[in-house]
Amino acid sequence: MTQDQLAHQLELTALDPHLTAPQMHALVAGAMEHELPAMCVTPVWAARVAMMLRAAPSIALCSTVGFPHGTHKSTLKAIEATSSIKDGASEIAVVPHFPNLIKPDLDAARTELMEIVRAARATRRDVVVRVFVESATLLRNGDETLIETACRAARESGCDGVITSTGFDSVGGATNKAVRLLRKYGEGLSIFAYGSIDDAATAIELIRAGADRAMSKNAVEMLESDAQV
Repeated sequence: MTQDQLAHQLELTALDPHLTAPQMHALVAGAMEHELPAMCVTPVWAARVAMMLRAAPSIALCSTVGFPHGTHKSTLKAIEATSSIKDGASEIAVVPHFPNLIKPDLDAARTELMEIVRAARATRRDVVVRVFVESATLLRNGDETLIETACRAARESGCDGVITSTGFDSVGGATNKAVRLLRKYGEGLSIFAYGSIDDAATAIELIRAGADRAMSKNAVEMLESDAQV
C-alpha cells in the first residue's frame, strides 16, 4: 500500500481530553497537509475545528456523542448531536448505552439510536452517523451474536457505520477478527477501525481485514514515517 493509498483510508482522531488549543491546531494542520478524508474531535472543539477546516472542504469533520462511555440519557445525546452539527460537523460518532448491546436488547438499542438519528437528520439531512460498538467486550465470550445485534441495531436505526471501539475499553481495541465480523454482519454499513492503532503496519492490516477506514491519533505520524508495508 502506497502512502497516498493509506492517506485516503486514515482518519485523524483528536479525542484526548487534555488537548490544548495549540496542540489541536497542530493536529488540524497535519490533517490538512496530508489531505486526510476526515478528522474526529470531541464536541467542545467542533466549532473551532470546523472553522479551520473551511480551508480544506474535502476533510469531513466528525464529532463524538456520549463519548466515551455512553452513559448520557438519549435525550442529552440527541441534543449533543444537534449542537455539534450546528457547529459544523458533517458526521457524528455515537457511543450507545452498552448494556443494551451486551444483554442483548435489540429493541432498546435501536430505539436509543433512532432518537439520536432523527434529531441529527432534522438538523442536517445528509449527516453521517456512526456507532461505537466496543467489539472487544462484545466478543469476550466468543459469541458473534452480540456483534450481529449491534450491527442490526445500527442499520435498522438508520445509522451509516460502526466503529470497533472507543479506545477506552480495558478489554481491548480494534482487531482483525472484530473488523471481519463487523464486515460479515454489517451489510450496508461502513466499517471503521479504532483503538490501539499506533502505527502504519497495524492500520494497513486492519484495512486489509475489511475496514473502510482506520482511525488513529497517530495518523499524521504514520504518513511521515518509513513504516509502510
